[in-house]
Amino acid sequence: MTTQRFARMFAALKDKNEGAFVPFVNLCDPNENESLEILETLVAAGADALELGIPFSDPMADGPVIMVSAKRAIDAGSTTGRCMAVIERFRARHPDVPVSLMVYANLVYAPGVENFFAMCARAGVDVVLIPDLPESMREVDRSFDDAAQAHGVGLVSIAPPKASEALLHQIARSSQGYVYLLSRPGITGETNPAHMPAEQVIEGLAQAGAAPGLLGFGVSSPEHVRAALQAGAAGVIVGSAIVRMINEHFEDPALLKEKLTEYVRSMKNAARR
Repeated sequence: MTTQRFARMFAALKDKNEGAFVPFVNLCDPNENESLEILETLVAAGADALELGIPFSDPMADGPVIMVSAKRAIDAGSTTGRCMAVIERFRARHPDVPVSLMVYANLVYAPGVENFFAMCARAGVDVVLIPDLPESMREVDRSFDDAAQAHGVGLVSIAPPKASEALLHQIARSSQGYVYLLSRPGITGETNPAHMPAEQVIEGLAQAGAAPGLLGFGVSSPEHVRAALQAGAAGVIVGSAIVRMINEHFEDPALLKEKLTEYVRSMKNAARR
């Protein structure tokens, strides 16, 4: 059985009439210890959950800001094992904070699919998002789903802005923890601002009994947060705006903590309806 941290988080936020604010950062950037401190800062400032990336050399969905972060982490010696160790240390301090892991399929195949999800379970990962694992492949190859389920880890699906009704029903069946709502096609980045998804996509997912939707790609301002919630999203995921701060200030941890805290507080305040 998969963990219930995301379900409990969404229920608690609903009772308070709040949306979820979920920041994304790459693990092991700029190094393992500083990475853990960044996670601590994000949660202390008000993040409801975390989406964490394992740095990869050929990321298909990441814009230039996140690619710089990934390269820095890889150059500093990031590995899947070291990233899992950071999560494990974080989980020991925060037993209730939901953790989503964003990882490309090659990094799942490398240690073996079964071994990878066993590592996730040991580290305390709740759900995994694999952007280059399409729904059509999951329909014919159940190896990812079966391995994840065996270790109590959920798999998150991505809902594109113009998803068909059939695809929405498929996503509702397969996505656990939450559904990643794409605000637009393309890659991540602040320079391509978010477009709110058609409300019919969110309504279609709800009617199909899907997990709550979190809007990502191009979300960077309090206005984007309010618009996402108004469109029916349960919250937002913000990556490039936060990673840009890490890129700019990683050599000054005190200043970085100050910048991150101010930004996260402003975004979380916008999520309080």
